[in-house]
Amino acid sequence: MNLHAVIWEEEGIYVIKEVFTGVTTQGETIEEAIENLRGAVELYLEEFPELKEELDRITFVGDFNVQIAKALG
Repeated sequence: MNLHAVIWEEEGIYVIKEVFTGVTTQGETIEEAIENLRGAVELYLEEFPELKEELDRITFVGDFNVQIAKALG
């Protein structure tokens, strides 16, 4: 199974969020954040095996960035 995630830096820590499950974790390095995400998603999917089956059926097409205007307020 391939994970699809976004990663960003926040106050010196790398935060990573898996797109389909919403599982979020962090690490001091990008590599550590990725490894932590693998473990966290594995634990999450042990609790929700039906979601694992659904994720296995998803065909990932690609990714792109979308910029939006700042919120008015």
